[in-house]
Amino acid sequence: MQCFYHPSQPAVGVCQACGRGLCRECAAEVNERLACRDRHEAMVRSLDDLTQHALTQRRRTRTIYLRNAAFYFLSGGAFVAFGASQLRWMGMTALLLLVLGVFLLLAALFHFLESRKYDRQR
Repeated sequence: MQCFYHPSQPAVGVCQACGRGLCRECAAEVNERLACRDRHEAMVRSLDDLTQHALTQRRRTRTIYLRNAAFYFLSGGAFVAFGASQLRWMGMTALLLLVLGVFLLLAALFHFLESRKYDRQR
């Protein structure tokens, strides 16, 4: 591959913004990435910032899903326990609490499984 701006020079890399081949004279290193010197350096810097922001949001999303799963699990467990213990005395009301608890436990399972999509390893 040859340099886009100097066709007689061999390319040492590719600009991360435009994909053109760059020689040593034309290449500028921006956050361990190559960019066209004096042309795309700011764009590559902003792309890198955007990537970092997306990774941060991914970690936050996973944490939120796990926090919700814990809340739903504890709430659902409390509803199931209370509904089951009061079934004899409260009748249909206790049964309603029991069913609500089961739905909360299912929501906890759903949120836990969703959090795995945002695992740090991926």
